Amino acid sequence: MEKLNYGRAERGIIRSGVFELGYAIEGQGLPVLVIGSSLYYARTFSPGLRRSARLHFVDHRCFARPLGSVEASDFAFDRIIADIELARQAFGLERCAILGHSGHGYMALEYARRFPDHVSHVVLAGTGPNQGAELAQWAERRWAEEASPERKAIFDREMAKLAGDIAAHPHERFKHLLIRLGARSWFDPGFDARPLWDGVWINDIGFDHLWGEVFRDIDMHALARGVTAPVLLALGRFDYLIAPPAAWEPFRGDFARLTIEMFEHSGHTMQFEESERFDATLLDFLHRS
Repeated sequence: MEKLNYGRAERGIIRSGVFELGYAIEGQGLPVLVIGSSLYYARTFSPGLRRSARLHFVDHRCFARPLGSVEASDFAFDRIIADIELARQAFGLERCAILGHSGHGYMALEYARRFPDHVSHVVLAGTGPNQGAELAQWAERRWAEEASPERKAIFDREMAKLAGDIAAHPHERFKHLLIRLGARSWFDPGFDARPLWDGVWINDIGFDHLWGEVFRDIDMHALARGVTAPVLLALGRFDYLIAPPAAWEPFRGDFARLTIEMFEHSGHTMQFEESERFDATLLDFLHRS
């Protein structure tokens, strides 16, 4: 593990094969391991949370610049989970909470299932039960029935620009897609998320494999039954990227301890959109569970 110091955050790189997994450690208090881009996610959590939690942001392979050529097998789910364990060891965390936003929630749950002795709590934010076709169709129906005409017009306008984005930066297709999906993912349908993504490296081949195949086929019943730690599921009322909250009903009984919190003024990223309430909810969960 190579350590670099930039201001008050401790930053560095953890090497795993041909990948350089960037990390940033910020704050003080309860240890929380945040899976995803160490750049993007560090920008979505509030400064206030860092007064009560020590946040360990770490890239997984989809966000890590490779030192050589890669293929889909380099992004196998087993390798992603092994890298999380590598990071935990590098940080010296004997036991911590693990937090995954969106598809990273599956990573957090799988890690907690495999390494229960090292996980005190699991936090899922903006995560659906899976990325399969049935739930995707449910999300589409909800969008068609509930989204406002203004939101739909902004969506159509932004999506019309996607082809040009990809033509200009073909290696960042997934990032451009998420930015242009803003009307489906933010409470404010016109929110410009580009600054959050500035400088974030993307390995599209990894996203295609994980989001398009692995997370499509997730067996949430089996996964949830294997997790003994308490789980917090945070959902946004205006999140049109995933299936509606009711999609979680068949899985409630599979969790040993599950808390569900709805954020009424959020889309997909409630830690950013309702940061004060999210911080209070998270800290209460970590202290009482």
